[in-house]
Amino acid sequence: MTKIYGYARCSTNDTKQDVSRQEKELLEMGASKETIFTEYASGAKVDRIELNRLLDALEPGDTIVCLEVSRITRSTKQLCELIALIQERQLKLVIKDSLTIDCTGGNGIDPMSKAFITIAGVFAELERDMTTERIKSGMKNAKAKGAKMGRPKTTAEDVPALFYKHYPKFKSGQINKRELGRLSNISYPSVYKYLEIVEAGN
Repeated sequence: MTKIYGYARCSTNDTKQDVSRQEKELLEMGASKETIFTEYASGAKVDRIELNRLLDALEPGDTIVCLEVSRITRSTKQLCELIALIQERQLKLVIKDSLTIDCTGGNGIDPMSKAFITIAGVFAELERDMTTERIKSGMKNAKAKGAKMGRPKTTAEDVPALFYKHYPKFKSGQINKRELGRLSNISYPSVYKYLEIVEAGN
């Protein structure tokens, strides 16, 4: 029995609400909750875990649905590889309100469809590159104006009060680092960071 698989992707800085919207529309396109693969990753990333899982699950006659070409990839090279896979494994790709490529009957992709989806991929890649350049330019300009880039340095004032409360127990050997983190309600890596700050001030 053939299945309809959906793929939803957001960049790591996008909101979960956007993925929820994608999932809702993919359900309307025939996918099920069990066959929708969701990912938070760049569209240019080559090795995407959820996309790889989806591709591994596909059988001849299955359908992939997504909302935009750019959700699958923002790389023209990857897109061309996907088109070849669709043809080779006799799959169907449906881009909502845009394009359907059906190779389930063993037919090849018609030249117009192949050209359309490739051009869409080129524009997705161009948009990604332009966004990257804008970010780099903005950081360069900010740096030139004297803005400090990166995260602000953690100081003794940032150390939680709970850490200071339980620190004497650690210092006297009553508790270890992991227990200090648990009692202070902080992560294990933060324990090391705060210990370095506190002990440097002592």
